[in-house]
Amino acid sequence: MPPHTAEYPSFDEAGPTSIAEKKGFHDNVGSYDVENTAGQLEEVHDFKQGLHQRHIQMIALAGTIGTGLFLGSGRAIATAGPLGAFLGYSIIGLTVSSVVFGVGEMGALAPLTGGAIRYLELFCDPALSFAIGWNHVYSYVVSIPSEIVAAAVIVQFWVTINNAIWITVFGVVMLITALLFVRIYGELEFGFSMLKIMLVIGINIMALVITCGGGPDHKAIGFSYWKNPGPFVQYLGVEGSLGRFMGFWTTFDNALYAYSGIDNITVAAAETRNPRHAIPQAARRIFVRIFLFYILTIFMVGLVVPSNDPNLLGSTSTAAHSPFVIAARNAGISAVPSIINAVVLTSAWSSGNSNMLGGSRILYGMACNGHAPKFFKRMNRFGVPYISVALYGLFVALGYMTLSDSASTVFTWLQDIVAISTLVNWVCICIVYLRFYYGCKKQGIDRHKELPWAAPFQPWSTWFSLILLVILFFTGGYKTFMHGHWDTETFISSYLNGPLILVIYLGYKFVKKTRIIPLEEIPIRPFIENYQNNPEPEPKPKKGWRRLNILWS
Repeated sequence: MPPHTAEYPSFDEAGPTSIAEKKGFHDNVGSYDVENTAGQLEEVHDFKQGLHQRHIQMIALAGTIGTGLFLGSGRAIATAGPLGAFLGYSIIGLTVSSVVFGVGEMGALAPLTGGAIRYLELFCDPALSFAIGWNHVYSYVVSIPSEIVAAAVIVQFWVTINNAIWITVFGVVMLITALLFVRIYGELEFGFSMLKIMLVIGINIMALVITCGGGPDHKAIGFSYWKNPGPFVQYLGVEGSLGRFMGFWTTFDNALYAYSGIDNITVAAAETRNPRHAIPQAARRIFVRIFLFYILTIFMVGLVVPSNDPNLLGSTSTAAHSPFVIAARNAGISAVPSIINAVVLTSAWSSGNSNMLGGSRILYGMACNGHAPKFFKRMNRFGVPYISVALYGLFVALGYMTLSDSASTVFTWLQDIVAISTLVNWVCICIVYLRFYYGCKKQGIDRHKELPWAAPFQPWSTWFSLILLVILFFTGGYKTFMHGHWDTETFISSYLNGPLILVIYLGYKFVKKTRIIPLEEIPIRPFIENYQNNPEPEPKPKKGWRRLNILWS
């Protein structure tokens, strides 16, 4: 391919101009696919930019609050104890914060629809982008009906009719919503996020009041549950420090599930207004949000519910086994279950909407890279890739498998395999960000001066996250190797995803003869040129009461 003399569109009012002419772009960034990069720079115009800063901020927050907090936190406390659960959620919170920082830095520079799979194509290896892309598609194909089924089960708390009716109703409405303006999705997520935040604030205040003895029974708890039954749990009956450590290590699985989806802030980057301001803003605040809405909450719930309460290990999907409901019931407060159930219902609905958006945009991004059929790029009049949405709409029918006992078992296996795919996806995000980081160094790019935003604590925090996530992947099914604890489903769900992705990766590489892009050839400079030639308007300074808004402004 000739040296870098091709034209890259700048999208200014005068029309496409040559970045090479404007900036003398003839330096040593290697021989990449010029036409493909130029097309990616134009991609933002294919979508209607209906997501405002407040939408992307609250979507980032909503990804960290869901059933993993309202329901799953109880299982974490029962497994690891209050201190073990607190440490587990804190460590995973720090780990995924680094993942979000990396995604945010790349997304601010290259606001492309599809999120991390686009960066794997650009900055790492097309074969890895292909494998992880289809891993994402599989995850969404199963996750969307899972959320619809969860919503249907929650409704049974008030009305008992055949679940097939609610699965149909929720599925149709979710599909219609996904086919309309992305602005409608943004407003729905904004509203759902506000409900979640209000509930989290409310239950934390309730936990504080109960702890201090302000409940109807006027019994002050304090740290009594940290003393008896204790801060840690002897997991699987193993005595001593080993049993306590195993319980602590096992709670990482709960935390990983609870934080899943947190990296989706760039999935709809091309549909976000002023993405180079909105995406870094969302990424910068993610750690504070994790602390306020997650780590603080897991700490408070550890104060008000003993780890040996038998209700914590219940298997229903309603609020009956939420640790906050248990605490309220023990303190004599009766109105909490219905309130928590209502918000958990919106959480399931919100998660399904988010998965529908993320899945369709990732499939669109794969079609742009040639990793999926081109008809998945087709848009409707609202700027929505409707065929991509329709594919996931078809797989909503998987939810009907839960109506049969035998089919429900198969569906549970599919869900369990999805859980580990989140871990694999985060590992790949760490890998692609490190290649992006070292590509900048190799090409003499000053991240702090030339990029829209440079993530802090790099590359050390990403290396820490990568190492920990890899260790968690290999130890995720450790329980099955202990005498008397073998479980085929747990073993398969823990270890099938990795080898499957490896087979897909090597198969694509063998067929397409792809290569890992050398650091000096990673196409970072074209996106820098486009960013410099097309500055976004500076956000208006906050005035008056707006200065107190830490959520989305």
